[in-house]
Amino acid sequence: MSKKTLVFGASLKPERYSNMAIKELVRHQHEVVAFGLRSGDVSGVTIDTNLMPYKNIDTVTLYLNKERQKSFYDYIVSLRPKRVIFNPGTENSEFQNILQQNKIYFDESCTLVLLSTNQYE
Repeated sequence: MSKKTLVFGASLKPERYSNMAIKELVRHQHEVVAFGLRSGDVSGVTIDTNLMPYKNIDTVTLYLNKERQKSFYDYIVSLRPKRVIFNPGTENSEFQNILQQNKIYFDESCTLVLLSTNQYE
């Protein structure tokens, strides 16, 4: 079953994990939208540079360090995702508390590992 995923902190650079995640999510047939600093296209997914009013987001997978996340707390919460994945290096107890208060599930995990082990549920 496809899980509409927002890759937050997407990069056009192929060596970046966010770029790899977009490619793997597409390969696993998930609907993908992306936000990053530079616009472009990765595997047919347009990276938006403006915060869009995305609808029906199942998962937000984070690729921004905790300091850079702060200005996006309200935006991410407003999307009402079912979960937020904190990939390695993005762990953030302050934001996790905010998500918990808003009844949004979060997980400290790796999107690439979840996909490769068929645990991206």
